[in-house]
Amino acid sequence: MRREAAGFLIAGGIAYAADLALFLALRPHLDPLTAKALAFLAGCTVAYLGNALGTYRRRGLHLRQYGAFFGVNLAGAAVQLACLGVSHYALGLTSPLADTVSGLGVGMALATCVRFWGTRTLVFPAGGRGTSWTG
Repeated sequence: MRREAAGFLIAGGIAYAADLALFLALRPHLDPLTAKALAFLAGCTVAYLGNALGTYRRRGLHLRQYGAFFGVNLAGAAVQLACLGVSHYALGLTSPLADTVSGLGVGMALATCVRFWGTRTLVFPAGGRGTSWTG
């Protein structure tokens, strides 16, 4: 499972970089929500390709599988937003540092766990799992 987690984290890191780069490139030309939505979609696609072709070694790409992967990523995003919302609005921790820790620290860690579980359980179940690209 360590190799699987390593491959998942590598694919996720590359996807995060693609998401960030695209958001920064689009933001001067589009409103922030449109730029973020397009960047999120691109990041999900990069992560799916990295996991399907690398981490879980699939021979083909499937739209239904991508849909499940996108749903898992939406669930992860919801976890991140929930952490930020609870910290900011319920606990009253409203400083920029508190928002960063809750959204990008705690929220990202919990969202990554949700995404890893969902990806390996719902998108690429063990029955069809190949060998990891890291081993």
